Amino acid sequence: AGNYRTQLWDKQSESFLPSTPGLGMHVEVKDPDGKVILSRQYGSEGRFTFTSHTPGEHQICLHSNSTRMALFAGGKLRVHLDIQVGEHTNNYPEIAAKDKLTELQLRARQLLDQVEQIQKEQNYQRVRRG
Repeated sequence: AGNYRTQLWDKQSESFLPSTPGLGMHVEVKDPDGKVILSRQYGSEGRFTFTSHTPGEHQICLHSNSTRMALFAGGKLRVHLDIQVGEHTNNYPEIAAKDKLTELQLRARQLLDQVEQIQKEQNYQRVRRG
């Protein structure tokens, strides 16, 4: 598991300020065999978890999806990263549940939109036939 937060360089105050909410970070984790075991888009701060079945050195890459913001900030982005390793970090069910919930919410929204569209079409057909 890992927690991170980002700060953007502010030219005027010449210091790092808490990051803009609009900043997106992409987190990618590779196992010792180079296999990608996590690849997800997060915000300017976040918590990511992954389960590895291969012992050894893992590679964690965090990169900003916003080059425009980085350039605007004078190209400086500070990332605070806190990594926890081992069984004690195991709050996976809760995190997985949160991830699944957002996926479910998105799917439910899509399905509701489809239902609405079908109803509109049926009403339209009824009007035309009537």
